[in-house]
Amino acid sequence: MDGKGEVVVGVTLMLMGENARTVTQRVKAKLAELVPTLPAGIRIDPFYDRAQLVDRIIRTVTANLASGAALVIVILLLLLGDIRAGLIVALTIPLSMLFALTIMSATGASGNLMSLGAIDFGLIVDGAVIIVENAVRRLGERRRAKGAELSDDERIEAVRLATFEVRRASIFGEIIIAIVYLPVLALQGVEGKIFRPMANTVLLALAGAFILSLTLVPVLASAWLVPRPDERETWIMRKLEALYRPALHHAMRLRGALVGAATLLVAGAIALFFQIGAEFLPQLDEGNLLVEVRRLPGVALSESVATDRRIQNALLEIPEVAHVVNKTGSPELATDSMGIEQTDVYVQLEARDRWRPGLSKDDLEQEVAQAILREVPEVSAALSQPIEMRTNELLAGTRADVVVSIYGPDLDTLQRLGNEAAEILEGVPGAEDVRAAQAAGLGYLRIRPDRARLARYGLTVEDVNVLAEAIAAGRPAGVVFESDRRFALVVKIDLPADADVESFRSLPLKATTGQIVPLGDVAEIVVLKGPAAIERDKQSRRLPVELNVRGRDMVSVVADAQNALAAKLTVPAGYRLEWGGQFENYESARRRLAVVVPAVFALILFLLWLAFRRVRTALLIFLDIPFAVVGGVLALWLRDLPFSISAGVGFIALFGVAVLNGLVMLSYARQLEDEGVAPDEAIARAAERRLRPVVMTALVAALGFLPMALSTDAGSEVQRPLATVVIGGLFTATALTLFVLPAVYRLVVAPGCSRGVTARRTKTIPPNDTREP
Repeated sequence: MDGKGEVVVGVTLMLMGENARTVTQRVKAKLAELVPTLPAGIRIDPFYDRAQLVDRIIRTVTANLASGAALVIVILLLLLGDIRAGLIVALTIPLSMLFALTIMSATGASGNLMSLGAIDFGLIVDGAVIIVENAVRRLGERRRAKGAELSDDERIEAVRLATFEVRRASIFGEIIIAIVYLPVLALQGVEGKIFRPMANTVLLALAGAFILSLTLVPVLASAWLVPRPDERETWIMRKLEALYRPALHHAMRLRGALVGAATLLVAGAIALFFQIGAEFLPQLDEGNLLVEVRRLPGVALSESVATDRRIQNALLEIPEVAHVVNKTGSPELATDSMGIEQTDVYVQLEARDRWRPGLSKDDLEQEVAQAILREVPEVSAALSQPIEMRTNELLAGTRADVVVSIYGPDLDTLQRLGNEAAEILEGVPGAEDVRAAQAAGLGYLRIRPDRARLARYGLTVEDVNVLAEAIAAGRPAGVVFESDRRFALVVKIDLPADADVESFRSLPLKATTGQIVPLGDVAEIVVLKGPAAIERDKQSRRLPVELNVRGRDMVSVVADAQNALAAKLTVPAGYRLEWGGQFENYESARRRLAVVVPAVFALILFLLWLAFRRVRTALLIFLDIPFAVVGGVLALWLRDLPFSISAGVGFIALFGVAVLNGLVMLSYARQLEDEGVAPDEAIARAAERRLRPVVMTALVAALGFLPMALSTDAGSEVQRPLATVVIGGLFTATALTLFVLPAVYRLVVAPGCSRGVTARRTKTIPPNDTREP
């Protein structure tokens, strides 16, 4: 029943592997066909429609993608100062996405919050940015050196040489960006289901961008770019260069102090990381609430219905509540087991713009909990969301965020330990809706047949079983046909709810002689208390103690809860405690990443060595990774976001861009050294020459994620930590690349090179030399 007294029929339809939005649309179409056939006064109103959430999330993803693409294009135009160059780079965005979407369509992959919502167009265009930026610079230098317009062949040759000049950095950089997503592909369980589609889409888009950067982009650059003989850089870049040169000079001069400060920052970030807390995944705001209500085992159905109505009336007084629908117990073909003492209360909320000003989702949840506690204090209630509750139940066998499973042989001991654990956990800050499952307290009618007395009357145990079946569930007696329909005929003994033992003793049995024998004459009948439910897991009896987490991060709450139970709960021999729910998923993902991420780091180091054939240079570029972590951790701390698997994926994406920037700078420094420039001067000139591509790749990647970091729409909760980490990390990684990396290069590489350098390597080239490599 719903809050208006209407009959509610719950229908769950979803085949494995189907698309929720597509199935919902087909169901709505079929329901529309049924409407004309319904009797007068009957209508069908869906009380929970998951397609509404899907549509809201699609709008969020679309808006974030469009805003990110627009910001990337604006930055490209501002920093390149050439509309044609900006359009060439921007053209790779739709073409790369077309490449990815085509393969996704061919393989049956769907577009969803993560497969499309975590796409960063700034990340995709990095390779094209490096090539086009170098082509613009080389064409301008060739135009000024010649003093006249370039011919078509000269432009093609200049673009070809510019592409070859940065080809190694571009190829290795994009390969490294692709490799950093290998840990995401290695994720299993829920985190794998969520983030593997994202990694697949990013890798497909990167593959398309990689192909375009080495084929279409150079062709368009040679055909569209017009060399300019006057300005070399845009106004913004000239200002940045004017600020960067003296700052770089001071950084090179104070390189020891700078390296020390960078080391302290990394150490501080590591310490801060353990203070921000952690959780499995950010909670997705589904737009509706679900309240799980539990009563004492053995409660009558009439009492459950009466309680449900009181809950409905209490919740409907809240202005933000549109509808309330209760589902008590389970139908015969239910996918989950629920007794009549359990009720799922679906609370449909009004649109967010119709809420009271200043009211947050947390405030509303608190108001809902207080309303239930005030009007129905005899029940235990836990707040969740429909999809969240179902996911928790399917994965961990519990509907709460965290569950403490107590294993052991004796039910009474399990119940005692569960009650004690629940009492202890209620004192842990952040632990809400704490409750232990009721393993006992259900009344049982036990009938023990006396075989000797049964034989005296010619009766059998089967006769007693038939009577017991008619008492409990009803005894099938046949089928009634009415036209083309048929109805099962079931005989069920109707006894009052307060029937005593004597009522059962007087139930009749018919002997073979035709004599009516009371059941009490041939069987012992007793009413006793027994277990309400017996849960088994891992070949042992289990009693779960559930809790939800609100106001704190999950890992911190679990850590405090573990310490509290270890100090105050005495667990007898033969009994044990295990932690499950989302915490178990977090631990599983963390253990897997702890193995895969170092392996990927080793692979990145190998590729860097392959690019330079120098271990020192590869290690220097690898320094971008810990310094990128500084900004990511600091950004999470400033925004009060705990570490999660979503943030972890953000760190993984961040590492690729950070390494790419260091690769762009040091590859040019090595190229200058090969031309005969001294190492000190080579790194200084490389830093100045590569200022624009480093700033551009960092800015376009950061701003591409900016809409996701700032969005508050449906679905943004999962994107926000990922985007926050990338944006914050790119700021510190870019600072390292521009200031600390040249200082460390001069401190570590330059002294060793300058002592054994040949006459050719000590020769310097004037800064205005425009020779091609």
